Amino acid sequence: MTTLLITHPASLQHEMPPGHPERIERIRAVEQALEDERFAGLIRATAPLGLLEQVTLCHPPAFAQAVIAASPETGLVQIDADTLMSPGTVEAALRGVGAATFAVDEVMRGAVANAFCATRPPGHHAESEKAMGFCFFNSAAIAARHAQKAHGLERVAIVDWDVHHGNGTQEIFWDDPSVLYASTHEMPLYPGTGAPSERGQHGTVVNAPLRAGDASEEFREAFEAALLPRIEAFVPDLIIISAGFDAHWRDPLANINLKEADFTWATQKLMEIADRRAKGRVVSVLEGGYDLQALSRSAAAHVMALMRG
Repeated sequence: MTTLLITHPASLQHEMPPGHPERIERIRAVEQALEDERFAGLIRATAPLGLLEQVTLCHPPAFAQAVIAASPETGLVQIDADTLMSPGTVEAALRGVGAATFAVDEVMRGAVANAFCATRPPGHHAESEKAMGFCFFNSAAIAARHAQKAHGLERVAIVDWDVHHGNGTQEIFWDDPSVLYASTHEMPLYPGTGAPSERGQHGTVVNAPLRAGDASEEFREAFEAALLPRIEAFVPDLIIISAGFDAHWRDPLANINLKEADFTWATQKLMEIADRRAKGRVVSVLEGGYDLQALSRSAAAHVMALMRG
């Protein structure tokens, strides 16, 4: 078994205004990096279109329909200060949902060991009834619910190392003892959530914030001290990674100084827990990462680790 890479050309149709950090070139950078001969062993698939019934695993039907209805025929529609829709946005977001749920299906049926979904827009800021922070539908959260509904899993862990806190994922599972949400992120930083005191109704939210200027040592310490023991003790049936690469030292939207090796290390640590507790099952979903060089190199390091390279 090997690693599945899921992409779709629709990610290139979600257009943003000039200068917007969440731009089409992000996906091009990742795809180009993964064309290197080192990744010849990847199984590659095109993302199916996510179904409305999958979206509504985490978002009320009225919200999902409102997002779809807001799609412009031309130009851009502004959802909030930094979240915009173009004519290609809805399909891109639905392909992201389709990629994440298909990844779960393929991992669960044993066709592949793990999977990486290289799609945009990201999703972890999308709350159950609110699109924000470049995000519309929360693909990682939907993947977790899909794993439970379609495959009967009891416990799913979502691990989020994007430099911005995944407020949407936290909100969706705040009162759910069957999903663990564990995050490292810079604080204070957008969206302002993610304090250690935010633990969820059942203690299944784990936040380990970092401070501006923190680097590898602090990141790894937060992982080892706060996140990994809780993930291990949760005994998940599946680990989903919200893989943002904007904690890299080159990224313009934050102030954490990670290197590619840190993402390799974090990936390996989660895979070790998955091997012990979850039959090796890991699904990774691309979130942020806005310096193209840092994004391409970090995503490559992450996927190489998934391939056990």
